[in-house]
Amino acid sequence: MNDSPKDHTQILIFSVVAGRLESVERVTLPPEEWQKRLSAEQFRVARLKGTEPAFSGVYHDLHDAGIYRCACCGTDLFSSRDKFDSGTGWPSYRAPVHSANVRFAQDWSFGMKRTEVLCARCDAHLGHVFDDGPPPTGMRYCINSASLSFAPQGA
Repeated sequence: MNDSPKDHTQILIFSVVAGRLESVERVTLPPEEWQKRLSAEQFRVARLKGTEPAFSGVYHDLHDAGIYRCACCGTDLFSSRDKFDSGTGWPSYRAPVHSANVRFAQDWSFGMKRTEVLCARCDAHLGHVFDDGPPPTGMRYCINSASLSFAPQGA
C-alpha cells in the first residue's frame, strides 16, 4: 500500500445507487490515518487481516434489507438479497454486488490455503471465500462484520 494520502489511481467500482460502474480514486492511507478513522476492532480486522470470533459480529444475524459497505472506504460490497445463514457465525453471501468491487489474494495463514477477499478500492481485509455455498453461485463469502457498515434499504 502506498504511504501517501492518495495515489490518484482511478478504478471502476459498481455503485448500487447509480446502478452502474463509476470511476473513483483508490483510497490509500498510512496505517496511522486508518487508526484514527476506524475503531480498534475495525483496524485490527480490516487493516491487519484479523478475524472476529464466530457469532460476535453485529451483522452475522442481521436480516434487514440493504447494502453492506466497506467500513474503511464506503464501497458497496454485498446486498442483503445475497446473504444467507451459513451457520458459521459470520455474515455469509453468495456473491458481491459486482465483481469489480472485490479482489482476491491467496492466504496461507494458519497452515491452510484460503482465498482472501479484499475491498478493491482500499485493500481492506474482508474475509475469505469458499466453494461450499448455496446455489446459484455455489460460493460462500465469509465476511467479518468489523470490515462492514450497513446501509438500510432506502437510506
